[in-house]
Amino acid sequence: MVQMMLLCAVGLLACVSSSKLLYKLGIPTLILFIGIGMLAGSDGPGGFYFDNYELAQQICSVGLVFIMFYGGFGTNFKMAKPVLPQSILMSTLGVIITALLTGLFCRFLLGMSLMEGLLVGSVVGSTDAASVFAILRSRNLNLKGGLASLLEIESGSNDPIAYMLTITILSFLSPQDTTPIFKTVLLQILFGLLIGVILGKLSACILRKISFEITGLYYIFVIAIAMLGYSLSETLGGNGYLSVYLVGIILGNSKIMHKRSLVHFFDGLSWIMQILLFFTIGLLSFPSQIPAILWTGIAVWAFMTFFARPIATFGILSFFHTPFKQQLLVSWVGLRGAASIVFAIYAMTMGIGLKSDLFHIVFFVAMLSVLVQGTLIPPIAKKLDLVDEETTVFKTFTDYQEELGTRLLEFTIPKGHRFSGKSIMDANIPEDILVVMIKRGKEVVIPKGSTLLQSGDVLVLSGNRFEDLPELEA
Repeated sequence: MVQMMLLCAVGLLACVSSSKLLYKLGIPTLILFIGIGMLAGSDGPGGFYFDNYELAQQICSVGLVFIMFYGGFGTNFKMAKPVLPQSILMSTLGVIITALLTGLFCRFLLGMSLMEGLLVGSVVGSTDAASVFAILRSRNLNLKGGLASLLEIESGSNDPIAYMLTITILSFLSPQDTTPIFKTVLLQILFGLLIGVILGKLSACILRKISFEITGLYYIFVIAIAMLGYSLSETLGGNGYLSVYLVGIILGNSKIMHKRSLVHFFDGLSWIMQILLFFTIGLLSFPSQIPAILWTGIAVWAFMTFFARPIATFGILSFFHTPFKQQLLVSWVGLRGAASIVFAIYAMTMGIGLKSDLFHIVFFVAMLSVLVQGTLIPPIAKKLDLVDEETTVFKTFTDYQEELGTRLLEFTIPKGHRFSGKSIMDANIPEDILVVMIKRGKEVVIPKGSTLLQSGDVLVLSGNRFEDLPELEA
């Protein structure tokens, strides 16, 4: 136990300390996490033999739930509204076109069976939200024409579609599965949407109405909601990833207490899950098997990058009269990553006897995509003159604080008010509203987190978003 904790601590510190260098190079840190897993694995100096796809699938599914939730929770929906139709079409029709073209390529040029080819196309059909978010944030890469928001929404919302395509193809390949395809797809969409919207609205309402005595309980509550959204949807036959993403979108764009601190908390939790997920993927891989699928992996990546993704992108965005340069950049930012590998692992657990080494093909495609496409996104964006130097990309995330003029407000705590008898830290005052001073009769109290508030206290508050506490404006 102690040795395991020591190993985890050293691994986490190595990931954190090395990430600074990768950020400067513009390379998503998932490469580092996977590399550490590969070094610890059977083909590395660590020599830890691990080929349990079932266990890996369970671990990665948990990690992907929180990554998907944070993808929705951290996205500023207001900023994305102008490009919402394009984003939705790219995350649905775009994935279908990419998967179909890639599947046909695998069938007719790589010699796979039609179903296996379509399975490869479906698994690698979605773009990686974690990588896109990391590159945009680390390089503060805001893009003209609302492209940053478009890419965030697309990459965050297209995983459920790819997952749905994957299980649809798997149902054709599995002789034991007798469920009608139409019914499966309908349940996936219907329950995925319903549970996501209902649970998101309900939990936002609860967070506005209740007041936990301990701030940490807000984090626990939202964690439970994220897990409930996924598990309930999957139990009823819905798309759990779609549900949890919608819950994240609704909560992240609702006026709830401690939202900014919640974003930061889930940012950290998401990173832990990414480390766990990518380390597991690296541990599961066998680098010695890469040469056998090398040319297949290169061919799939090249076709997707230079043919399938551009065809889907130009076919959809041309309808909206999107400038050519913007379409070109969107087609390039089609990074494959965590979700694709997780779906490949899921397919490997089905026992359908695939002739191709699906996992290592998808693993190699994802690594190549992140290394080549991910690294070149900033210079290509600059070359196309699509970098917006005047605004920050952080405006597209829900934890962004606008640069507005700060106001001062005096608020007298009435008798029986919920502030009365509570310390400042337990009064559920939003973090962007500061208690500057407390007037208590003729006495002036310097506020601390532990300072107890009393009826009749006059609070001198500083902030610019007093609407988060409507009672202050009353």
